[in-house]
Amino acid sequence: MAFRIAPWWWPVFTAASPIIVPLCLVKNRRFHENRARVERVNEERIAKAEPLDLPELDFLELTVLVEWRAKPGFLGDAGVSYLFRSDRGAILFDVGFGPTRISLAHNAARLGVTLQDVDALVISHLHPDHMGGLKASRSGRVLVPAEMGPPDGKPCFLPDEASAAGFSAEVVREPRILAAGLGTTGPLARSLFFMGWTEEQALIARVKDKGLVVFSGCGHPTIEVILRMVRRLSDEPLYVVGGGLHFPVTRGRGSYAGIQVQTLLGTGKPPWQRISEEDLQRTIASINEAAPSRVYLSAHDTCDYALDRFQAELKSNTLVVKAGEVYRM
Repeated sequence: MAFRIAPWWWPVFTAASPIIVPLCLVKNRRFHENRARVERVNEERIAKAEPLDLPELDFLELTVLVEWRAKPGFLGDAGVSYLFRSDRGAILFDVGFGPTRISLAHNAARLGVTLQDVDALVISHLHPDHMGGLKASRSGRVLVPAEMGPPDGKPCFLPDEASAAGFSAEVVREPRILAAGLGTTGPLARSLFFMGWTEEQALIARVKDKGLVVFSGCGHPTIEVILRMVRRLSDEPLYVVGGGLHFPVTRGRGSYAGIQVQTLLGTGKPPWQRISEEDLQRTIASINEAAPSRVYLSAHDTCDYALDRFQAELKSNTLVVKAGEVYRM
């Protein structure tokens, strides 16, 4: 198992411990306060959720624009951007690192995808790898590559307060239908040690003669909580569970100056704790209990070890999605 922080950093952090330790103690207190509040808030949101009148879609198609794994000729990246097409229209779900990296613009151009092809943009959560990069996250502004064309005032559905230049930005407060016949679970929360209170929404759809399709961005609220909300929204059979599950168990995607950022950020644990085998096994058991027919895994935030475990132990037909691929559901 790789070091999360390279050994050459250890003397630096030791020397800086008079600053780091008090800072971590303050964050740890807030982290635990938020965890208690998150549990209460999610329970309240799930309890008050009403069944969602999801339209029956004749088909649903996923085109992967940004992912860690990629087909030849496409660029892989540790972010997510998915295009969902149905017989009722199209939704762009997340924009990866946006204009700060070339993956989205390059892959979209190869696939012939522009903003003119979509009815709305949906952002799962306000993290750099989903809303357009670090600058976007820090400023609370969704950023999309100019190469994808003008937004022309199309809706941008957000899980929390942010802006989106050129779009008509709207914060989602609860489960609802969005566009193209797809709905949202509404925001569900998670307490993250460094990144604080995080709101994330997942997409949900109903495909004719097959059942429900559920896709997350990173799955920060945990897939267990997301699926509990889904069950409040519909009693249709679960057909597909897809997207990020955030399991960088052995290492994260990308190392920045010797630091495995994903293993420290976004795990729902303090930095001195790792995601455990018990966490992984609990999620595998939870998905097996939900019994989807298919699972489409994202590799952007889940290590190869965890992906192999999912593919070996999930009872569903399980695959890892790739940028450039099109999946018919």
